[in-house]
Amino acid sequence: MGEDWAGRFPELFRPRFEEYANADLELCLGEPPDEQVARLHAVAVDPEGYVVVCRSVEEWRFLPGGRREPGETLDALCRRELREEAGCTVLGDPGPVFVFHRATSRNADPHQAHLSHPVSAWAYVVARVEVTGPPTNPADGESVVEVVRLPVAQAAAWVRVHDREHADVIMLAEAMGLLAD
Repeated sequence: MGEDWAGRFPELFRPRFEEYANADLELCLGEPPDEQVARLHAVAVDPEGYVVVCRSVEEWRFLPGGRREPGETLDALCRRELREEAGCTVLGDPGPVFVFHRATSRNADPHQAHLSHPVSAWAYVVARVEVTGPPTNPADGESVVEVVRLPVAQAAAWVRVHDREHADVIMLAEAMGLLAD
């Protein structure tokens, strides 16, 4: 019988409304249909077992990730976002999506024509990485000013300052045994 993840992480699994996206969110375990994935964030783990997290110029702390580009595969999306926001190279293949938000937009029109609408998925993966340089910080993305490698619990605490959800996703991945080699 499966673990009661919603019971262990009630705030993470609580349905909610996300004002900035004008969308209702419901957290789901497993993989959504590929074509629904609009956003992807990675719990990036380096060879020493540290989690790689970021801080933006606006002082936000978060897991690296972002919006899918037209025609982009999930693998390419993961690799691009980790390079852009964390200066990381993915070692091997990123893991499969282990949890995602089913995001149901209240907007009549899609945010971008290539993204699934009105239902999309905001997904999370675990990726083995190596920090190989600074973030590339493209003009149309986050302006990352700090990349930090921390033990799992410390990474979650560091991110929790601004993003409880990403902190809980880190701890969920740890509890599910996804961060161990």
